[in-house]
Amino acid sequence: MRLGVLDVGSNTVHFLVVDAHPGARPLPAFSTKEELRLAELLDADGAITEDGVHRLVATVAAAMRVAEDKGVEDVLPFATSAVREAANGEAVLRRVQQETGVALRVLSGQDEARLTFLAARRWFGWSSGRLLVLDIGGGSLEIACGVDEQPDVAVSLPLGAGRLTSTLLPGDPPEPEDVRQVRRRIRAEIARVVGDVSRLGPADHTVATSKTFKQLARVTGAARSEAGPFVPRRLTKAGLEEWVPKIAAMAVAERARIPGVSEGRARQLLAGALVADATMDLFGLTEVDICPWALREGVILRRLDMMTEAGTGSGDA
Repeated sequence: MRLGVLDVGSNTVHFLVVDAHPGARPLPAFSTKEELRLAELLDADGAITEDGVHRLVATVAAAMRVAEDKGVEDVLPFATSAVREAANGEAVLRRVQQETGVALRVLSGQDEARLTFLAARRWFGWSSGRLLVLDIGGGSLEIACGVDEQPDVAVSLPLGAGRLTSTLLPGDPPEPEDVRQVRRRIRAEIARVVGDVSRLGPADHTVATSKTFKQLARVTGAARSEAGPFVPRRLTKAGLEEWVPKIAAMAVAERARIPGVSEGRARQLLAGALVADATMDLFGLTEVDICPWALREGVILRRLDMMTEAGTGSGDA
């Protein structure tokens, strides 16, 4: 069947069309995204502004037109931290449904971590053993670890690259003292959960997902995206440590000229690098493998699993 996944994230609204059926790898058929940066379209009370809501409604409506044009049979719409934590989140959800007919499912931070973990597990397989998965989004950092398809621990921290940039790194480039303050805050937040993960024992394989980790890997020498998803990519702690001070000293326009850094994400690159550096340091990681699959694929895989379970339960072959 042809499925559509509508991901309303803190940075982008991404609509992915895949051809999928139980037991097979989902095959991407079409993808479109709009960089709304909802996490930055907030008023003083933490509510998404009227302009932000209007743009979100228009983007969701456009995605539904694409779904019709592409022959999508079913759409899986969800929203993450930007809507989840907005002061007017419930009103935004009602507005989207009233004007587009789309009922966005709001995922909790733990849901995000679990579904991303599932995607990484399916990509790398059981040979990875105890798997540690890291994901830096626009609004939050997800960490999950376990030996099965459901992680034994899944946590979400308010350390997204967009959130930190808009609230704590206003300068271009930011003031060194602001960078130090953000670095301290990031490390204090992550340190609180290190013990919850470490008590499970050392990970056999650590992987990272998300655009932020992919861009950082590219900056430090990984293969271009045009090389395809099956080319191994890795982010090293040494490479990251070399680049963090360079990125901190750059203006946004300079960051956008780094190979692999998109113009829309250049402003958030420093915050993402600080979170990645802190996570790798506090968990004692020298390198992480980059996983092409992440939350969207996890949503698709969970849906296919449910279809299989329903078929089995009804006696179908």
